[in-house]
Amino acid sequence: MPPLPIWFSRLRPVVDPAIALAVFGLSAQPLLSRGDCGCQDIPAWGWVLVAAECAPLAVRRRWPFTVVMVVGLLSAVYGLSSLPDPPVYYAGLIALYTVAAHSSARLAYTALAVSAVTIVVTLVLDAPNADYQDTTVVVATWATAFLLGESARHRRERTAQLEERAAQLERTNAAEAAAAVEAERNRISRELHDVVAHHVSMMVVQAEAGPVVVDVEPEKARAAFDAISDSGKQALAEMRHLLGVLKQPETAPLTPQPGIDQIADLVDGAKSAGLAISLTVKGDRIPLPLAVDLSAYRVVQEALTNCVRHAPNASVQVVIEYGDLVVIDVSDAGADGDRVDWGDAPASTGHGLNAMRERVATVGGTLHAGPRRPAGWSVRAVLPTRMTT
Repeated sequence: MPPLPIWFSRLRPVVDPAIALAVFGLSAQPLLSRGDCGCQDIPAWGWVLVAAECAPLAVRRRWPFTVVMVVGLLSAVYGLSSLPDPPVYYAGLIALYTVAAHSSARLAYTALAVSAVTIVVTLVLDAPNADYQDTTVVVATWATAFLLGESARHRRERTAQLEERAAQLERTNAAEAAAAVEAERNRISRELHDVVAHHVSMMVVQAEAGPVVVDVEPEKARAAFDAISDSGKQALAEMRHLLGVLKQPETAPLTPQPGIDQIADLVDGAKSAGLAISLTVKGDRIPLPLAVDLSAYRVVQEALTNCVRHAPNASVQVVIEYGDLVVIDVSDAGADGDRVDWGDAPASTGHGLNAMRERVATVGGTLHAGPRRPAGWSVRAVLPTRMTT
């Protein structure tokens, strides 16, 4: 059996004709009662008038204003005729309710004004047969019908507004979800770039150095191959973690992201790749927000990756300075034959540096990367110690 709303939708086309038929049965009762009592017979036009008064209700929701005008006029004619008065003018009340419920406010109040004038004129013309009590009952009854219809209209308009707000909220949530997915994809892309670029660069440098010393210094060759293995394992572990978050978010292991405390491990790894590198920490270590902590680590990681690629024999300095802000400075002095004098060359706009700038800007910091005089390169990041909203 279909649910009730489906039945309602199927029965809707016959609801108004059924109402019109029922109202005709109620409105015809005074005519039938007059015939049953043996009183004067009801003329045929009386039955036609009642039928004409009720018939428009079959299309009351399609043309509510027209229906209330026609029904109101015929009700006034009935009231002024010699036909027996019904206890309630059902057709007129339903028509007035319908126009108040299903028309615009302007048409509804126009119909109310016309109905009020019609009632007053009818009562004045029928003054010998009307009294104060009749007037009070008629006015109260018609006013109640109008107010009920207006209340239904306000309810329907309010429901439509709520539905529109719900739809708008759903669209907004969908857009925000899509933006969040895009932002997460960009974050994963940056993380994968940093991880792969750093570890693969280390592996390439160490693999190139291995054959050179394998015959002369076997121990160094063995250490280079061990470093290649360690870098590969670490790269795989970090990539599996990142991809696992995307693949199975509900069961992905919640391992901590690297931070500023792991920079010493980066420095040791760069040393094993042949860089002459030093790490200097100034000031007391302070706790940092997770995003800032990760950004500091990734900045140093990307900078060391570039050093390994472009100046493998250069001396590199990594300086971390704590204060009101955290300053990360990674610089190399260049090396003869390894890097030319950059002079006034513009800062690089490569993907790695752009990703670093975007990452640092996301946490409210700034980053400068560019050549040094007389030779070398410098990456300087200034990061906040707390996130602002």
